[in-house]
Amino acid sequence: MVLKKISEAIIEPDPELVESLVKEALAKGLKPKDIIDNGLIAGMDVVGARFKKDEVFIPEVLMSARAMHAGLEILKPLLTEADEKAKGVLVIATVKGDVHDIGKNLVAMMFEGAGFKVVDLGVDVPKERIVEAAKANSAQLVGLSTLLTTGLESMKETIKAVRGAGFKGKVIVGGAAVTEHEASAMGADGFAENANLAVDKGKELLHVK
Repeated sequence: MVLKKISEAIIEPDPELVESLVKEALAKGLKPKDIIDNGLIAGMDVVGARFKKDEVFIPEVLMSARAMHAGLEILKPLLTEADEKAKGVLVIATVKGDVHDIGKNLVAMMFEGAGFKVVDLGVDVPKERIVEAAKANSAQLVGLSTLLTTGLESMKETIKAVRGAGFKGKVIVGGAAVTEHEASAMGADGFAENANLAVDKGKELLHVK
């Protein structure tokens, strides 16, 4: 019952309620991984499905993602190494020349909610730093975002740098300035027009559920 309540507090976002319900679930002896999978992620799955159908929009999804994050902050330190085996590691950034971060933040939170380890480098990030982070974190995925058409060249150069450094993982791109055609032309492995599709694409590329 408490897991259902946690899901509902994600769907109708209430971070404080999520925090108290997560603490209640722990007090009842539920395992952190069960709370994440069957409470937090279950709620975000519903939000994601509604987002796909245009029943909710970015501000609402961000609020739900923040509520989920409030629960994750309590649970993360309690996960055992066995529990914590991530589905993959995503290094994500808004490319050099662009300081927009709402879409990028949403993608980062959705990946985290889906069980990935996320290394968020922020905005206006030079290609060298992205290459360095991908190596240092043994990433399987690099996610690049730009809202501005002026960021497209930077995105292309970053993909080239990542590949040139021997990165064997997958690169996914998105943002208002990017089209599927441009993504393919610049050598990306995947393109997503919203956060939910980005997670789907990432899982597909890595062959994880």
